[in-house]
Amino acid sequence: MTISLIVFTAAMVIALVWAMSEQRPTARAFKMAASTGFLGVAVSVGATGTTYGRVVLGALALSWLGDLLLSHESRTAFLAGLVAFLLAHIAYVVGFAVRGIDRPWIVVAGVVVAFIAVAVWRWLRRSLDAAMRAPVAAYVLVISAMVAAAFGTMGYESDPKIGLGAVGFFVSDIAVARNQFVTPGFVNRAVGLPLYYAAQVLLALSTGT
Repeated sequence: MTISLIVFTAAMVIALVWAMSEQRPTARAFKMAASTGFLGVAVSVGATGTTYGRVVLGALALSWLGDLLLSHESRTAFLAGLVAFLLAHIAYVVGFAVRGIDRPWIVVAGVVVAFIAVAVWRWLRRSLDAAMRAPVAAYVLVISAMVAAAFGTMGYESDPKIGLGAVGFFVSDIAVARNQFVTPGFVNRAVGLPLYYAAQVLLALSTGT
């Protein structure tokens, strides 16, 4: 079942990228099907059987909501989607804390991620209007904390899926930000969407009992 759901999610992502390249109205349906796929992966590996799994399943559900909101082309929908994903990252941090965090790992990861986050913020800030600076700054801060926490848990549990998933999520969001604020274009989605869904599948798989 799990393999079938991963294959289904991958197929929907391919269809989504194709639909976006052709500007097809079916893109939204493919997107939500792919997002439903990563929820299914988490359930199939037993996410509901542990506290960590249930918290991560909540993060995935918030991500599903964020995907739905971001499929609408408006600033209001974008901001609502940003909030949904911000809450998802907070849920991921809670989940990683529940599973366990190695302090040296999170400290080292936090320093590295902080330098990267500052560079990303400086790059984005030039393209943001006044109304968007605070929400985007908050989002950069929270997703950076999520990545650092993920590496803390990866060091504690020796589960590379968590670290790889967090990094993939971070990089995919850079592609989203580039498309939204800096240089819009299909290449952002062609790179960002497969990374995002691969990241969510890895995090879903980390809930396996």
